[in-house]
Amino acid sequence: MSSSVEKLREIITRLRAPGGCPWDREQTAISLMPSLIEEAYEVVDAIEREHTADLEEELGDLLINILMQAEIASEQNSFTLDAIASTAAEKLIRRHPHVFGESSADSSDAVLLQWEEIKRSERLAKAEKEGTAVVQNESHLDGVARAFPALVRAQKIQKKAAKVGFDWQCPQDVVEKVREEISEIEQEMSADQGNSEERKARLTEEVGDLLFAVVNLSRALSIDAESTLQAATDKFSRRFQAMEQAVPTRQKFADLSFDEMNSLWDQVKMKEKSEAK
Repeated sequence: MSSSVEKLREIITRLRAPGGCPWDREQTAISLMPSLIEEAYEVVDAIEREHTADLEEELGDLLINILMQAEIASEQNSFTLDAIASTAAEKLIRRHPHVFGESSADSSDAVLLQWEEIKRSERLAKAEKEGTAVVQNESHLDGVARAFPALVRAQKIQKKAAKVGFDWQCPQDVVEKVREEISEIEQEMSADQGNSEERKARLTEEVGDLLFAVVNLSRALSIDAESTLQAATDKFSRRFQAMEQAVPTRQKFADLSFDEMNSLWDQVKMKEKSEAK
């Protein structure tokens, strides 16, 4: 282990030790979960902005969170940072038999397929060893955490289903599915309202089906749904803020009618497109 990483680990151990930082000593694996997720997102943000200095700093913050989790586990005699690294190294070797073993994989698709099969066999072996699961109930969809953002989880689930052949033949087929889901929402909206709670539940389900279908369309077009929605939200925010700046005060902007706001939106959109040429 490098001296810098070892120094960082020693600092975290000191912060957690008696006489260290009261805040750091109070933290648990659960209390640090929000920070871990937040730092991971900030790493992604720095990568997307292609900001090297910020990326270095955010990776450091993420590393602090990882070392904090390892330190807490070590205090509980669960595992250590060295054990984490050792297990990760063994996993990389085990899942790359085309590099460290005798098998072959001459394309990225072949590597990914092999990776999934190895993961699946590992889960089966673990279940048999621990007796914690019935082997015959193993699913091809196992291994996707519910903690993932909804778009990411949907995309991962769809990819796993696709790998065993449950997939649309072409993107146009998915477009038709999206249209079908929109039609079902329109039918529900135009139907007799009846019980408002039941109607909301039905609409919620149909909108969920539509979102899932749109994620499927993104995947069929080899477009990442999560980053694409982030980009679309960034674009909306940028144009909305330009609309706000086009009037003297925010209060006056809020007093505009929808048609007036929509006209401003069109102007901002046209200006943005002309500047991009």
